[in-house]
Amino acid sequence: MVTAEAVVDLAALRNNLARLKSCQPDSKMVAVVKGNAYGHGSVEVSRALNEWVDSFAVARFEEAVVLRHAGISKPIVLLEGCFDQDETDQAIALNFQPVIQNDEQIAWIRQSLVTEKTNFWLKVDTGMHRLGFSLEEIADKHRELLKLAAVDSFVGFVSHLSCADEQDSSRTDEQLAHFIEATKTLVGPRSLANSAALLTRRDIAFDKARPGIALYGVTPFAGRCGQDEQLEPVMTLKSKLIAVRDHKKGEPVGYGGLWQSQSDTRLGVVAIGYGDGYPRTMPTGTPVLVNGRKVPLVGRVSMDMLTVDLGAQASDRVGDEVILWGKGNPVEPLAERVGTIGYELLIQLTSRVKRTYIESAS
Repeated sequence: MVTAEAVVDLAALRNNLARLKSCQPDSKMVAVVKGNAYGHGSVEVSRALNEWVDSFAVARFEEAVVLRHAGISKPIVLLEGCFDQDETDQAIALNFQPVIQNDEQIAWIRQSLVTEKTNFWLKVDTGMHRLGFSLEEIADKHRELLKLAAVDSFVGFVSHLSCADEQDSSRTDEQLAHFIEATKTLVGPRSLANSAALLTRRDIAFDKARPGIALYGVTPFAGRCGQDEQLEPVMTLKSKLIAVRDHKKGEPVGYGGLWQSQSDTRLGVVAIGYGDGYPRTMPTGTPVLVNGRKVPLVGRVSMDMLTVDLGAQASDRVGDEVILWGKGNPVEPLAERVGTIGYELLIQLTSRVKRTYIESAS
């Protein structure tokens, strides 16, 4: 019997892409599938989107290799670039598009003996101050890259917004101005918009946009849910009841006995825990869906199971479905309960959770 299961709705994924395209219809879409597509499965997600996007983006070289070996032939952008000479050589040979953010990466391209060519992106540090070249360096670095034998048809420009999820922040306007100033006299495609900018800033519609978390139906904005942005949750995390027990008033449950019942009730034990990626720190009272109704998590989450208060009159039975997050129980407010963001809950699911792919009727 399958217990912990992440059901991934590929129709919802494409609906979210269509929603994001409608926000910036003149931009080509670069689907961000790093981190195993935010826990959803990079190969399956890429295959589902392949017909509708311009290209894909990952963080690391090895993530791109997985996609190529799975038959994904479209361009794959390496958002952090290559980390040594060998990766650089292989990236050129496999027609990946590395982002260049330091002089060492330029040197590796220059020293490469690979005869194939590919396209590159130049990282502009517009204010995030993690990676990239300063505004004053961009023109020189662009000219330097264009002289290299490995460069195919273009060297583009990319930057990353640090506060796009804070709609009242002036940082996005500042970064936009820096990006325009640094690239205005240079030729090459430009990419700046992430999920938050796609949803809120039509003035950041450059050649290519890079939707990430919003593809998966999760909002980048604090205090909101994907449905507030007309997005559909792509992942529904499910499990099953493996026990239903009568429980007396005043009795504790779980490690440490942190919760005691205030009345006679019935408890359900669910086959999922932090060994599956459901946070150990998720507090008592967190909503869980059992047979379509919300019931509270009670006691401490353990490695393999957690407990919910079904209520004294509950008729739930062993084997009944439990939804931890997804349709009907958004992941964003659950993440807030443990002081994090929906991204982290999605991506930290372990290999013990079975991924199942469906095409919903929505």
